[in-house]
Amino acid sequence: MRILETILSAALAVVLLPGCSSSPAAVYLKDYMDESCSEDAMPAIRAALEDCARLKASKLVLPGDTVRVKPARAFEEYQYISNNDPSMKRIAFQMKGMKDFSIEGNGTTLLFSGHISPFNLESCENISIKDITIDFTRAFVSEGVVTATGKGFFELQFPDHYETTFREGNLVFRDSDRETYPYSSLLEFDSVRKEVAYHVHDYWIWTESSQAKEVGPGRYRFYRDDYGDATVGNVMALGASTRNNPAFTLLDCDGFSLTDVRLYNCCGMGVIAQSSKDIELLRMDVEPTPGSDRVISISADATHFVNCKGYIRMIDCVFKGQKDDATNVHGWYMAVEKVLSKDKLLLRWKNSGQYGVRFIKPGMTLELVDSQTMESYSRKEVKEVEYLNSEYAEVVFSESLPGEVKEGDVVAEDDGYPDVLISGCYIGNNRARGLLIGSRGKVVIEKNTFHSPGTAILFEGDGRYWYEQSGVRDVTIRDNVFDNCMYGSSTWGSAVIAVGSGIPDREHSRYHKNILVENNVFRGFDNRILNLYCVDGFTFRGNKIEFSDADYPAFGKPEDRFIFKNCDNIKVEE
Repeated sequence: MRILETILSAALAVVLLPGCSSSPAAVYLKDYMDESCSEDAMPAIRAALEDCARLKASKLVLPGDTVRVKPARAFEEYQYISNNDPSMKRIAFQMKGMKDFSIEGNGTTLLFSGHISPFNLESCENISIKDITIDFTRAFVSEGVVTATGKGFFELQFPDHYETTFREGNLVFRDSDRETYPYSSLLEFDSVRKEVAYHVHDYWIWTESSQAKEVGPGRYRFYRDDYGDATVGNVMALGASTRNNPAFTLLDCDGFSLTDVRLYNCCGMGVIAQSSKDIELLRMDVEPTPGSDRVISISADATHFVNCKGYIRMIDCVFKGQKDDATNVHGWYMAVEKVLSKDKLLLRWKNSGQYGVRFIKPGMTLELVDSQTMESYSRKEVKEVEYLNSEYAEVVFSESLPGEVKEGDVVAEDDGYPDVLISGCYIGNNRARGLLIGSRGKVVIEKNTFHSPGTAILFEGDGRYWYEQSGVRDVTIRDNVFDNCMYGSSTWGSAVIAVGSGIPDREHSRYHKNILVENNVFRGFDNRILNLYCVDGFTFRGNKIEFSDADYPAFGKPEDRFIFKNCDNIKVEE
């Protein structure tokens, strides 16, 4: 019976390659779907993926139209994902150890319901996903129109299809399956421009710090001492309080591409890649669902790359309306908790967003970094590593450690960094910033349009708060248009191009190096173009600055246009 079942399954679902009797070319999802799949295709997806892995199929072909997916019968796994929230997650497309495999979307819309991660890839090689749309039946960011404001309150009108209840004085949003959609922030958006309001305030809500009451059908008053000053008619976005379900999660993958993928919603980051290599996003669109009134697309960063290598390419993409940055490229820092012996350290994750990540491996080279200057003073090879739990690890090195190693310093992998190309993209209408660049490989940012509410391009890195490794070495920023950036919150950056690294000893540090900015157009109302510190080697040439207050009120002083502190080898041409 088992042999017969295998033969029938292969005959039903597989088309054989020409001249080959053992390796199937394609598995078709429609062959696994019956009438019950009109409400939930998860069982069919699960069966098809299992056959793809078992039969070593070259591709999974989706049927087109709309495929609905619910979490009830999805894969399940507890995951630690960098800069997202650890939790037990339901996963739709679970792919582990797959090689030379593609998913052909044929324009399929994958319409998810509830809390579910669309795609998870681990230890995969040469995977491509093409021509799909990802959306959810209920957005994770709740949006209401401002109907009244006053000292200490907002009144918001929500759409009729929002289901609500109250819990201890707090408004709770639900969907038709009774799943809840918690929120932890309020952010005002201009309802006409579909962008954050001019110099908006970022309201963060902690436990029981914001109360609400119903004042009419679908209309609620939110009150807290510091609320007020919103514009009636604008949209207030209530941001999701968790990042539990990114759209695409990659771990230890080598070769991954997304082509013509449209991502309209998810509860977390769009693409989060950890310890992976050679990643390309071609014509990926992250934006609110077309035809909807939503101002928010996904609830966190559009893309995020940590400890990656090879290349990262984002070409002709749209990153619009996401609740955080368009991308962040960086490494991880673990802190030295204690020097255990001449060749052994106790390391600790100091940022909870990195708990559970196990990136240190025997044979890896780690750089030892002074937490005051953020500059490396030694490099050592790892001999052994023992992870004690999600927070602590003990690492033995192949040779003795230098005498200056001390508690509070940080370590990071130093075995290679990705070359980054970001070209032809639109980046804007989101919360916070555009690009956070921290790779020490060759970085080229060209032919993009930025309409970022904060800093468009930010060079970060610190060993005291986010613990994100950075320190660029070769960056070219050319032929871009920076269109009216810096219109959002004052906390989202100090200039259109800026450094935001947390470096206590700025006098001696030169953390970032060799940045070229040429042939760009800076068009806008804000005088603050550059704000850099701890940079060695910066050239600004052939750029055009068009100052105008036609669209936004003028801001900043002309003397604030170029600020350089604790920098060397700076060249700014007229």
